[in-house]
Amino acid sequence: MPEPKKWMRLDNAAKIFPAVKRRDWSNVFRLSATLTQPIDPLLLQEAVRLVAPRFPSMLVSLHRGLFWYYLEQVPEPPRVRPDSSCPLVHMTSRELETCALRVLYFRNRIAVEFFHSITDGNGGLVFLKTLTAAYVSLRDGISIPPEEGVLDWHMPPDPAEWEDSFLKVAGQVSMSRREENAFRIQGPREQDGFLHLTVATVSSEALRTLAKAHGVTITAFLAAVMLQAIMELRPRRSHRWAKVTIPVDLRRLFESRTLRNFALTVNVGVDPRLGAYSLDELCSVVQGQLAMQVTPQQMAARVAANVNPEQALMMKVAPLPLKNLAMRLAYRTVGECKGTLNISNLGLTRLPRELAPHVACLDFIIGPQLTYFNNCSVISWGGLTRINLIRSLRQPELERRFLTKLVALGLEVTVDSNQGRE
Repeated sequence: MPEPKKWMRLDNAAKIFPAVKRRDWSNVFRLSATLTQPIDPLLLQEAVRLVAPRFPSMLVSLHRGLFWYYLEQVPEPPRVRPDSSCPLVHMTSRELETCALRVLYFRNRIAVEFFHSITDGNGGLVFLKTLTAAYVSLRDGISIPPEEGVLDWHMPPDPAEWEDSFLKVAGQVSMSRREENAFRIQGPREQDGFLHLTVATVSSEALRTLAKAHGVTITAFLAAVMLQAIMELRPRRSHRWAKVTIPVDLRRLFESRTLRNFALTVNVGVDPRLGAYSLDELCSVVQGQLAMQVTPQQMAARVAANVNPEQALMMKVAPLPLKNLAMRLAYRTVGECKGTLNISNLGLTRLPRELAPHVACLDFIIGPQLTYFNNCSVISWGGLTRINLIRSLRQPELERRFLTKLVALGLEVTVDSNQGRE
């Protein structure tokens, strides 16, 4: 089996994130496991050391080259750090040049924060599961089998896990990126970079039953309810659509095992100028739009629209500053402006039977985007669905309306937040 390279190119989706990062913003997400016992930092550090060789594409630092950014394996695993009440603290360029992920702990919680250039939510979840399994194995002296997303950290990495799968599935025809721009939720922002996090916990079975009663998937149902909340905040004179951006895991469509980025986003929504929509109508619209867009043929054409420009000779020979300008322009014109916020749902996850009794809950948090200030991420495990709503705005208008609607639909919702600052 070939050895992983000491350095590697960024995958196709990863290239945009260094180009658009700012001094006060970088695209970072978090996955965490809350255990049934307090975390021992020394054992956690040993677990990081054990699993690091198994993830050569994640234990990396980000560097500028003449033509492209590139990733380089770090000589030593990152040091584990105490967590804080504010998740997703900005990753500076200096930090990214040291290591592009963080391992944090607080009481019973292990958290990992990833710069988006190294992986996506599903790849990051494999890392978190494997790290948690190694930690519990060290702590309790038990054997946890490599299954349900836990990798065997004693084995060398598989080259399929660090391939750029976008290059393999790009279609022959590129799909146009042209679509309507979306309404943005505005308001005063926190000036110190503090992010407000609201966590809503609901029964997974109750949520599934409610979505099924409306004839849609859980993701489509949550998007429809969110669209209702968004339309209540949209000024009447606005001509922009209410839209939700939904990341799609391409591994399921194209049978990839890569741990690098392999997802695309689709936008679903409506033009509120056409009139009012009931929840059932929104569910039907969202489910239909997802069914039309999330097919192998459509996704391959979308991948081609991203891959083909970077294969052009002019793009290959352009120096990095020019590439960054081109990618920033594309990000502004065909990127975030097409959505109001994300709903990123990792779905129902599973853990090995030997590990599950030691885990109380799992969480998945994505940060606000560069130009929109609310986001939503979802993960289900152990009979519970955790809906994480984050914002850099001061007022919780969107969360309040969204959660009130879920309660009105009959869901029992438990709400926690980080608003008591440490």
